Amino acid sequence: MKVVKQTGIILGALIIGLSSCNKSKEAAKVADEIPVVRIQAASEKEIEQIYELTATVQPQVKNSIAPSTPGRIRQILVEIGQSVSKGQKLVQMDVANLSNLETQIENVKRSYNRVQELFSVGGASQQELDNAKVQLDLAQTNLKNMSENTFLLSPISGIITARNYDNGDMYSGQMPLLTVMQINPVKLVINVSESYYSQIKIGMPINVKFDVFKNQSFQGKVSLIYPTVNEQTRTFAVEIKLNNNNNKVRPGMFARVTLEFGKAKRIVVSDQSIVKQSGSGSRFVYVYNNGKVDFKQVELGRRMGNEFEIISGLMIGEQIVIAGQSKLIDGGNANLAK
Repeated sequence: MKVVKQTGIILGALIIGLSSCNKSKEAAKVADEIPVVRIQAASEKEIEQIYELTATVQPQVKNSIAPSTPGRIRQILVEIGQSVSKGQKLVQMDVANLSNLETQIENVKRSYNRVQELFSVGGASQQELDNAKVQLDLAQTNLKNMSENTFLLSPISGIITARNYDNGDMYSGQMPLLTVMQINPVKLVINVSESYYSQIKIGMPINVKFDVFKNQSFQGKVSLIYPTVNEQTRTFAVEIKLNNNNNKVRPGMFARVTLEFGKAKRIVVSDQSIVKQSGSGSRFVYVYNNGKVDFKQVELGRRMGNEFEIISGLMIGEQIVIAGQSKLIDGGNANLAK
């Protein structure tokens, strides 16, 4: 009996030892599964407020040249790339209808003059004179309209940028005969974050660069601020006017626009902390607090070397995860690297 009792005591001790060992292994395994991260406190620095955007050069004015009705093109007087002046004749359409209308208006004028003479001697009533004047005015309006649609003039000084027909073609109305653009000045339209709305002013100087003109800067000015903010993008449109006296800058060119707003104190974080959410353009960081992490969306400003300026989303001193994000989940646990 004594031997059996001792054996039972030994077996119990072994079971307790094995149980403790298993619990220790499970605890170690759970600890191993918790992601290990490195953190860095969000700090504040004085940052040059430089906002960089891209834009495409647009003409100040773009006019499509075409008659109001279909007709035969007698002669196109300009070529693509040619500079033209305001009021210059660009196209002559078929003149047959114009010639017929000129003949008709002469008859209308003679008729009006006869009625006017009769009215002066009492041979015609005021109503007859008024009717004759209405007919003359209508004929003159038709003649003016026909003349404008027979001899097509340039409404602006600019450059011919498109020609869609040849001499002798029948104008169908599907495309304009010519396109003329005013390219001095030119304009650029940029979409600026609403956070800068109060800082953009009419006449504000803007620095512009073009990839095609290496190491050369151009100076523009804000000429128009659109009055509404796009509710989807939270941006507002700003128009920049750029003098182009030598016609060096051309519509369609790719431009880089720099807005400068002085200096401001901003939160900065390591570029290694920024996480891009799959399927969206949003940016996030993980914030560590007492063994747990929260997924926070942030608005980025400028990149400065290996740091990003944070416009919104963080507070000074928050502990930001800079390594080990791949295994983290929002609200999950995390251990600090030793």
